[in-house]
Amino acid sequence: MSPAPDRPVADAVTGHWVDRHAPEVVRPYLRLARIERPIGWWLLLLPCWWSAALAAIAAGQPGPNLWHLALFLIGAVAMRGAGSTYNDIADRDLDARVERTRLRPLPSGRLRVRHALIFLVVQALVGLAVLLQFNRTAILVGIASLAPVAIYPFMKRVMPVPQAVLGLAFAWGALMGWVALFGRLDAPAYWLYAGAIAWVIGYDTIYAVQDIEDDEIAGIKSSARFFGTRVRLAVAGCFLVCVLFIGLALSGAGAGPIGLAGLALFAGHLAWQVGRLDPRDGAEALRLFRANRDAGLILFCGLALDAIWQGLM
Repeated sequence: MSPAPDRPVADAVTGHWVDRHAPEVVRPYLRLARIERPIGWWLLLLPCWWSAALAAIAAGQPGPNLWHLALFLIGAVAMRGAGSTYNDIADRDLDARVERTRLRPLPSGRLRVRHALIFLVVQALVGLAVLLQFNRTAILVGIASLAPVAIYPFMKRVMPVPQAVLGLAFAWGALMGWVALFGRLDAPAYWLYAGAIAWVIGYDTIYAVQDIEDDEIAGIKSSARFFGTRVRLAVAGCFLVCVLFIGLALSGAGAGPIGLAGLALFAGHLAWQVGRLDPRDGAEALRLFRANRDAGLILFCGLALDAIWQGLM
């Protein structure tokens, strides 16, 4: 079977440089790593940055560790690419049956599985190089994150809400910033992780609204299918739990008014998303899903400014 025509993948950023300027020989690899869909690495990165800022508050430091923030950025891009590559290898047959995913490099025939496997190893090695810059406990915690990453692609075949496993993986950074600074995990890190899991389930349920009909035909399970007509209520519940747990994390770490204001603005953004969500409008669901980058940055800025203020005072 000849490869499908080279066209941008659904939900890619319109006019992204990968689709416009990248050489054709490397374009499938960049798409496999979701470079033209940067929202993924943002959502993987933000819990790391939250955790680094929260740890700085608890430690009385004037702001999060900038070196750690840079490492988390590199690691998020590399490991999001590795995770997406692994997911596409596992899901290539399912992706071929869903309209939004059938033009991905593997189901479209533009890339062979063995080449994707080599690319997966390269990205994982970059992630490992980043991880080795941290303390021993952080390295062990980071390695443990591979467990939910490994099983997630198969959960959408058996679990009614596979987003719960995705949450375990994508929220892992909420532990990493804390352990990178303290060399241990404490209650605020666990509360932040729990809140981030609820956030992931909420925003990925919004994302899954796009595929309800195709997922049903292909036999793919998702939280959007599971909640059905109650999807807005379910997302609202996830976001409420998220805010409550993160509030407990902030309280335990000694966050001040600036951090709490950041949390309040974050909560307001999540409430706005729930108000805008329409289960019949896939295009709006994609916009709301992407808006979670801004929500996460609002919370990070609040925590970082709180750490700076308290550290200087």
